[in-house]
Amino acid sequence: MVIRVTLKNGISIEVPFSTTCAEIAKQISSGLAKEALAAEFDGKVVDLTTTISADCSLRVVTFDDEAGKKVLRHTAAHVLAQAVKNLYPQVKLAIGPAIETGFYYDFDSEVSFSADDLGKIENEMKRIIKQNLALERFVLNRAEAIQFAEQSNEPYKAELIRELPDGQPITFYRQGDFVDLCAGPHLPNTGRIKAVKLISCTGAYWRGNSNNKMLQRIYGTAFTKQSELDSYLTALEEAKKRDHRKIGKELDLFSIDEYIGPGLILWHPKLSVVREEIELYWRKEHRRRGYEYIYTPHIGQSNLWETSGHLDHFAEGMYPAMKMAAKDEAENTRYYVKPMSCPFHVRMYKTRPRSYRELPIRWCELGSVYRFEKSGALHGMLRVRGFTQDDAHIVCTEDQFVDEVNNVLDFALAINKAFGYDKLNVYLSVRDLQDKEKFIDNEPVWQLAESTLEKILGDRGIEFKKDIGGAKFYGPAIDLKAVDAMGREWQGTTIQLDMNLPERFGMTYVGSDGKEHTPIMLHRTLLGSMERFVGTLIEHYAGAFPVWLAPVQVKILAISERNHEYANKVLKTLRKSDIRVELDDRSEKIGYKIREAQLGKVPYMLILGDKEQNENVVAVRDRKNGETKTMSMEAFLALIDDEIVNKK
Repeated sequence: MVIRVTLKNGISIEVPFSTTCAEIAKQISSGLAKEALAAEFDGKVVDLTTTISADCSLRVVTFDDEAGKKVLRHTAAHVLAQAVKNLYPQVKLAIGPAIETGFYYDFDSEVSFSADDLGKIENEMKRIIKQNLALERFVLNRAEAIQFAEQSNEPYKAELIRELPDGQPITFYRQGDFVDLCAGPHLPNTGRIKAVKLISCTGAYWRGNSNNKMLQRIYGTAFTKQSELDSYLTALEEAKKRDHRKIGKELDLFSIDEYIGPGLILWHPKLSVVREEIELYWRKEHRRRGYEYIYTPHIGQSNLWETSGHLDHFAEGMYPAMKMAAKDEAENTRYYVKPMSCPFHVRMYKTRPRSYRELPIRWCELGSVYRFEKSGALHGMLRVRGFTQDDAHIVCTEDQFVDEVNNVLDFALAINKAFGYDKLNVYLSVRDLQDKEKFIDNEPVWQLAESTLEKILGDRGIEFKKDIGGAKFYGPAIDLKAVDAMGREWQGTTIQLDMNLPERFGMTYVGSDGKEHTPIMLHRTLLGSMERFVGTLIEHYAGAFPVWLAPVQVKILAISERNHEYANKVLKTLRKSDIRVELDDRSEKIGYKIREAQLGKVPYMLILGDKEQNENVVAVRDRKNGETKTMSMEAFLALIDDEIVNKK
């Protein structure tokens, strides 16, 4: 019997019945077969050992694919578990998935794994990899699977098995004498893992629940080439140097006080300057593009969030209600701290009848919102509980909608470039059709919204990826993720189409025909949250902000006491020109002062001694290259003013 297999390029080939995916890869090319890690069979990623028994579409998966990375690293997690069991037989296994940059495995162990232990475990992993053990998949029924887990003294596995749906095949993978419960897919053998590294060990509650036992989680990563691992580890070290929490402490930029509460940022004076400059620029650019500023409260009554749908679809991310009856019996209602500003903007729209002549309306707000994030998910300024969002809502007609989305895209490209983000990766966030309960139920509206946004990107020739399941509960979105100096992505601009709130709140406008119509609403943020955006900027610039954002733009360094009078004169001149400047007139050696200013990431130092004083000039030291040039005060002011005005 012959089976027709349609390949990625659309070409079809014929293969015998029960041909494996690995054999098909070899038939395509020997080079591809060597790189093959798995296969995508009718849209589902499977083992290379999977046999084909019907006509299908098939794509060979390599490490260049995200699916390939996941398969390799998931297999590496199994190798980690086998290594730990070999060295510490009493350890009990929990779970071990692949993650974005590697993998982890959770262990219930009486031994607290140290750095030395990780070294031993890593060496044992390398020994297992060299054995080139085949991974064999087998299936048990529920009773057999539970019995197997209990006999193996693996209570966590038994718990997981008991929760699987009735009738579902329960799959295991064997490599040598090690067996693990797993849905797969996996590599055909351990030898395909060419480079592995264990990174760290932390604590993790079983199933993320603090009421459960604390387990030990070992993180690692794996690649198909040692050179790729070396590059990754180098980047990891650079990322540690750029960590905004480390730099924030060194430069006295921000803090988080557990006495106040986790996930709540205290902006210190220097970082407040950075934020002020960003906000001034943000406001100016919005005015230029026809936006109007508004302000809304921090709390709202429960009926607001019931109507908006947030209590149905976003309750887990909201703080508990404040019951007013405890304060005022006459006001028996509940208030919620706002997780987002959109319902307030909608109610403001509804304060009076609107005409089509007023549209589009573009309202923007730097609104502080509060969302409950689990403590384990909090991460410096990048994942917080209280943040200020550069929010905007555009209310328009159907005829205006495409132009408004394009205007936002143009705005986003310009504003990201001003902050040094020249590269942006674009995603179209759509529903997951397998999980429709997460999204507002309105099929025709969803189809129209998703297809319209996709067409806008296509018409502009913008390359994008689809983020299945990434849509908000009320509509799809275009997401622009900034790529920083390390090549990492950061969520920034998002343009969300919402045909839900206008209907829920009864938003209307009177059209040219004299009849009422429902407008289209766009949710739009350019920077995201101010906290996360500034945190990413710290890492992007490694704390060395460009001149226009730098907390201190110029540091005046007086060489001796007799230069103090001239230094103060220069100080006053700079302040009159609105330059952020500090004077260091301490009786320290000039080399020490220069090093301190350099460590403080100050863009320019003006070194003033007898020569500069006598000639009425300044010696300008540039942070970027360490060069010092002598120039007139007027020339320096022109230089720095050009950098500030043009956002260089």
